[in-house]
Parts: sequence; C-alpha cells; structure tokens
Amino acid sequence: MALPTTTSTPDGPPRAITSTPEAARPATTSTPEAARPATTSTPEAARPATTAAPNGRLAWLDALRGIAALAVVCDHMIFAMPVFRALRGPAASAALGQYGVFVFFLVSGYIVPASLERKGSVRSFWVSRVFRLYPLYLLASAALVALALIHLGSLAGGGQHPVSSVLGHLLMMSNVLDGPNAPYTVWTLSYEMVFYILLTALFLGRAQGRSGSFALGFAVLALGIGGLLPTAAISDSFLGFRIVDLAADALVIGGLAVAALSRHRLPRLLGGALAAVTVLTLMAFNEPAFTTPSRALAILALMFTGTLIFRAEHGQVSKVPAAAGITAVFTLTLASCLWNGTSGGLLATLQTQEPWLISISLAGLTFLAGITLRNRRVPAMLAWLGLVSYSVYLLHPLLLGIYTRVPWLVGEQSVPMELLTAGGLLAAVLVVSTAAYRSVEAPAQRLGRRLNRYLDARLGADRVVAGLAPGSR
Repeated sequence: MALPTTTSTPDGPPRAITSTPEAARPATTSTPEAARPATTSTPEAARPATTAAPNGRLAWLDALRGIAALAVVCDHMIFAMPVFRALRGPAASAALGQYGVFVFFLVSGYIVPASLERKGSVRSFWVSRVFRLYPLYLLASAALVALALIHLGSLAGGGQHPVSSVLGHLLMMSNVLDGPNAPYTVWTLSYEMVFYILLTALFLGRAQGRSGSFALGFAVLALGIGGLLPTAAISDSFLGFRIVDLAADALVIGGLAVAALSRHRLPRLLGGALAAVTVLTLMAFNEPAFTTPSRALAILALMFTGTLIFRAEHGQVSKVPAAAGITAVFTLTLASCLWNGTSGGLLATLQTQEPWLISISLAGLTFLAGITLRNRRVPAMLAWLGLVSYSVYLLHPLLLGIYTRVPWLVGEQSVPMELLTAGGLLAAVLVVSTAAYRSVEAPAQRLGRRLNRYLDARLGADRVVAGLAPGSR
C-alpha cells in the first residue's frame, strides 16, 4: 500500500496520512467515539462473564479506547512541542497516532455491529449514532471556526471553499470527498460512516453475519487492486467538488431515509444498497492521495475483522476458521502495504512503510491482549479515559492549535518549563474533554434514547430482523 511518509499541517492541504499541529510527519489519529456502542456493549444473552463498568459498558473496551486516545494525543504533542524533539524519530517509527487509529477501528468493528443487531432497528441505530456523534462534532466544528476567526486555529483550507467544505463535512465524509478535514482528526470519521452504511445494507439484506468473508474480501482487494485505483478521480472531474459533494450527500441521505423509514422490505433494501454503493464508489475512486484506496480498503478489512472476532467470541462462528481468517486478513493487509509501496525496491519500501507495519501489528497485539485479559479488573483511569475518548479525540487538536499560535508558549524555554507546559496542556485536554462529555455527549445520548422511545411509541416498532439471519456466517 502506498502510504506517504509525511502529513499535512492544519494550515495547508493534506499531503499524507493526517495533519498534525504545525508539523508534517507520518502519523494519524482515530475516532474513538465510533467504536463506542449505543447503550450497552453487547446483547446481554451473548455477553460472556467480564469486568464491566457500573453502567453496563464493557470496561476492557473502554481501556483499549483509553490507551488509543492517549497514544493519539501523545503523538500529536510530541510533534507539536519543542521539548519532545528527541522523541520524534522513535515516535515516527512507532507511529503512535497511527497505532491509535487501528485500535479504534478494531474496537469499532467489534462492537458497533452488535449494537445494530441488538436493536434490530435501522431507525433506532441511526438515531443513536447521530445523537452520539453529531452534537460534539458540531461543537468542535463551531469552536474551530471561532478560533480561526481570531487566528488561533486553522480550517485546513476549508475557508477558501466554504460551501464545498460544509457539504463535505455534513455527513462526516470529508476525506472520501477529497476535501479538507477540520479539525484535522475528523478524516477517520469518513471510514466510520462508510462502515455504518455498509452494516445497514448488510443488515437489511440479512448478510450481516458474513463478517469473515467481507474482512477477507476487502483485504484481498487492498492487495490486488488497491494500488491500481485512482485518487480524487470524481472530484477532479468536470463535475467539480461542489456538485460531487451535493450529489453524494443527497444519495446517502436519501438512501438511508428510505432504509430507516420505509415500511416495506424491498424499498428499504434498495435504499441501503444505494447509500452503500455511493460510499464504496467514493472510497474506490475518490480517495485523496494521502490515504489511497488501498489504505481505505485495508481499514474496512480491519473493521470487519473486529466484527469477526466478536462473532467468534460469542459462538456465532467457529473459532478455528475465524482464527485462520483473522490471521489471513492481517497478513494480506500488511502485504498490501509492501506490494503497493514505493517502487525503489524492498529495502526502500520497508523503510517508508515501517510505520504502517509496526502500528497495525501493535494494534492487533493490543486488541488480542485486551480480549485475553477482559475478565481482569481494569484501571479506573483507563476506563474513564475511554469514556471521554471521543471528546479527547475531537477537542485536543483545538487546544494544540491554540498552543502553537501563542508565541510565548512555543518560544524557547527551559526544559523544566516546557515540561510543565506539556503537563498543563495535557491536563487541559482531559479537563475540557471531561466537561464536554458531561455537558454535551452524555445529555445528547440520553436525548437520543428518549427520541427512540418516542418514535417507537408514535410510529411503531422498527425491528427488521432479530440478531443474525439463520445460517449466516
């Protein structure tokens, strides 16, 4: 897979995996929130004995989110703060932020399909997703615009094409629409949305249980044709960004509306298929050059691998074939990195793709450790950090942006003072994120649950199918 070795800054167009606070480097971040279930983590009947948080959340998954969130923030701080210059080389090789990405994607793949299948309702699933993701997303976007107006933040080029930028961000699909990502971490939400839409279509088609087949299929495509697919081919065509963005939004919203609201199976199935075909087309032919279609396909392979792990753990698939499939997916994903890498020979490819190889391997090992130790008591700090990880993910770029634009903070200081500044910045991220979770995230989630109850009472239950379709694997 052709992964670039640099990234873009918030003040310019993206050139690599993701933008970082005023520095270009090979790292990336993820969206922890999308990896969070809507209410409880798994169907109670299918849940094995495990250590759970008091509100029914699976504590070991929160711990993984906490680890991933900390990796993302530390990665960005290392490349933003002068005191950590000596760590930039090792951090680039280990790709802390990129490692956090893949942990979050695996967690999302593990738990989000269980939420949809437990509800058995496309309408309830999307209401839950919207109220979980959008309130904080809108707050972060509005805050970034306000900071940019007073020169304490960057819109990453979005200010030059505001209409197209708004259309691209409307459905959290800015990256697959080849647009700017502001805040710069939101690029990962594009793949979360693609995953949700694919889950919806598969659920309506009663094919949601074939996780292993889809994981393996996307991994094979990443290796086989990922490097051959064009980048930004649709947005750079005669249609232009604005028309492509508007058409994509209309097709996805229209398809999902029919899938969620129609009373008949065929229209719902066609609506879900329309939305799925739209996002897959964008992902295959409109990826920006700094992610590439090969990388996008590999991300989906990893997410469906997380789903396969869930099904194997809960007895929905046999564990031995599942283990073979998981091994094959990781092997093919890593191979796609080498096969679609640079053309300068194996050594050059290994050097340029080292962050990918290390981060995806460590993410897999981290998830394996988490599921192996799931019955152990989880440190309260990690569980709490996982709980607020979506706020940490979305808001830390704003605080880092303020830091990098205040001269007396980024100027030359003594090492103790710089370390004190770093500690203060990290504390500010955690305090602001906790406040955002309590004042925005949690109330919005409660409102979403109330709205679902109201819709069920007013419109009737919306259960399409309970659990897995018979015989699907």
